[in-house]
Amino acid sequence: MAFPSIAPTARTYEAGDWPIKTYSAISGAEIRLRYGNLRTNAKLSLSYDNITDTQAESFLTHYYETTGTFTTFTLPAAAATGWTGTASAFSPGSTGTAYRYAGPPQITSVRPGRSNVQVELIGVG
Repeated sequence: MAFPSIAPTARTYEAGDWPIKTYSAISGAEIRLRYGNLRTNAKLSLSYDNITDTQAESFLTHYYETTGTFTTFTLPAAAATGWTGTASAFSPGSTGTAYRYAGPPQITSVRPGRSNVQVELIGVG
């Protein structure tokens, strides 16, 4: 099953950083080495407000089918709905981005048959 193709009502993105190791000498001099050309630990939070319980359940189903935080997947175009910049802005990798869950989807029931869902993802290059 693919990640649910539902437009989020809110999105938060943290771009991550390149893998860097810093060494400090006794004199206070600092040496920084970059280990790679792709950013790591990009974080994408997606909120889905007032969706049907069936739609909310599709996030749980996807989480179960990707074995939780283990398997990576790509996001559908619907995840960028409302963003007018380039889609590659959410891509730490040069060839597109796969994501994995940072944890299980959080579902809040707001009234009978309606729920809010919060999904936290980590981008992998």
